[in-house]
Amino acid sequence: MPVKWRRKQVSMETHESCGVFDVNGDGILDIVCGEFWYQGPDFRHMHRIGGIRREADYYDDFSTIALDISGDGRLDYVTGGWWGETLRWRQNPGEAGKEWSEHIIATTGSIETTRAWDIDGDGQLEIVPNTPGAPLCAYKLIRDAQGRGTGQFERIVISETPIGHGLGFGDVDGDGQGEFVTSTGILKRPASGSGPWTFTEELDIGGWDSSVPIIVADVNNDGRAELIVGRAHSYGLDWYSQSQQDGKRIWTRHPIDPFNAQYHDLIWADIDGDGLPELITGKRHRAHCGNDAGEADDLGIYYFKWNGEGFSKQVVAYGPLGVGKGCGIHFAVADLRGSGRLDIIAPGKDGLVIFFNEGN
Repeated sequence: MPVKWRRKQVSMETHESCGVFDVNGDGILDIVCGEFWYQGPDFRHMHRIGGIRREADYYDDFSTIALDISGDGRLDYVTGGWWGETLRWRQNPGEAGKEWSEHIIATTGSIETTRAWDIDGDGQLEIVPNTPGAPLCAYKLIRDAQGRGTGQFERIVISETPIGHGLGFGDVDGDGQGEFVTSTGILKRPASGSGPWTFTEELDIGGWDSSVPIIVADVNNDGRAELIVGRAHSYGLDWYSQSQQDGKRIWTRHPIDPFNAQYHDLIWADIDGDGLPELITGKRHRAHCGNDAGEADDLGIYYFKWNGEGFSKQVVAYGPLGVGKGCGIHFAVADLRGSGRLDIIAPGKDGLVIFFNEGN
């Protein structure tokens, strides 16, 4: 049975990124979105974080990645944007209403959005911005002898060659280590653990508008990793199966949903509680301010369930503005109520909405 949802409008603010974490240390999850954080458990109390650069109908704020960067026991977060060309973190002051100070991690070039992956297998997340037109780099938090963050980051160059729009990370070849997935190929970490990553050009999945992330997962339980890719600025959502031919990897495209547009952010998680992950995604409303294919179409958030042969689509919300809903550039899933079920937290230029998971 499909999951049932209860919708709660949190705010009409038009920020496109959110994160879910305990801001004030009370053991209750809060929502951080743009210039504000919303206090759980009812999310009615709105606290200001600080100003964010505005460009047309964008905010220069394309991720919300929680991490205790300062080492004081409070969760801060990492963001960055297209116009500022910097990767930044904002420091949790530990006091509601007090402005969160902003710190520059690095000048990176324009950032499409940012994700966090454990790229070296040490159990700690590295910060990886997708920077079309600039080298691909990861940023590792420098920790003290007690393992606490110092507020400083080490820059790790993955590829001096720009990789374009779209980025994923996961164990593509089954060797127990993760590889970076780009729109045209795979970047493999050197066996020594240091030095340049090796690039293999083997993909053609739309270099100008691939999703961030590109999901790496064993979708069909065949023991090999597959890829799931959205079209961030045009129509389409696909998965790619992996096979071998003459000792080379071959990728075969399979459509999931060719009829909807602007699948920019994807999450792979167990949304229906059956122990198996589903694909959760939706439209990024006004991704290019009205200039993308499908911009005038209805809005939707969906989850797609593997049925043994392909993906079955389940609607969370669909319809015109105010009825349907987009999910921005960096949305979240989290168990906000301790129900044991994952809720969907969807920011965007159409406001901030929670879809509470009422089970099936």
